[in-house]
Amino acid sequence: MATTLNAVRKWAVQTARLCCGIPDYDVYVKHLREHHPERTVPSYGEFFRERQEARYKGGGGRCC
Repeated sequence: MATTLNAVRKWAVQTARLCCGIPDYDVYVKHLREHHPERTVPSYGEFFRERQEARYKGGGGRCC
């Protein structure tokens, strides 16, 4: 039961963050490791700055 509640909580937090425009760093790191192993994983601060710039300056976008 606790495992199910934790999964629901994680899903709810991720959904709320995406609704507010805050991407999920853990999902991003997993994606990089699975699909782009040659790329360096940025720190959370670097990731956050890059996402903010992409959102507000109109640059950036999805890689795949």
